[in-house]
Amino acid sequence: MDLLPNSAPLATKLRNTLIQYHSVADSEWRVAKKTKDATVWRKPSEEFCGYLYKAQGVVEDVTNRIVDHIRPGPYRLDWDSLMTTMDIMETFEENCCVMRYTTAGQLWNIIAPREFVDFSYTTSYEDGLLTCGISLDYGEVRPNFVRGFNHPCGWFCVPLKDYPSHSLLTGYIQTELRGMLPQSAVDTAMSSTLANFYSDLKKALKT
Repeated sequence: MDLLPNSAPLATKLRNTLIQYHSVADSEWRVAKKTKDATVWRKPSEEFCGYLYKAQGVVEDVTNRIVDHIRPGPYRLDWDSLMTTMDIMETFEENCCVMRYTTAGQLWNIIAPREFVDFSYTTSYEDGLLTCGISLDYGEVRPNFVRGFNHPCGWFCVPLKDYPSHSLLTGYIQTELRGMLPQSAVDTAMSSTLANFYSDLKKALKT
């Protein structure tokens, strides 16, 4: 088990990695799923032998409120249908923490419940915000859970220039679920999870 990292250099490296993903040319992405709320693309990850997913959609709300619903805090557990528990384990600064959360089983429990321990960082980006994270090897694994690992991931949220009450939300996710899983099941679950994330978030913001 690792010790907690120094938060400042990790936050800087994480932010730079996400900005690098955000600049990847459109031609490198392949569409994985389209819904009325979002489009999901994927490309081979450079971090592990799976995929880096990109999701994008317009959300009818202001940037700060959207990010408050996504980052670790009181809102996320209320609306995210995949997340079953969330605890803030350590807080470094107001915008920087380590959280532990668990997810429900997926695909009729072919994918068993997972546990993650993530370093989370929220910062400004252009006219909006970036909230990002990466998993840490920290803390004991709870019984009946498989410890998954999030390689650098995050959400960019910026106001639309002509409609500042609407925001463009773009996410980059590369989750290593671990355990003995067929890759096709992982791909199906990731694409559906990201599409559902947008519809669940939109419902939550309307309440």
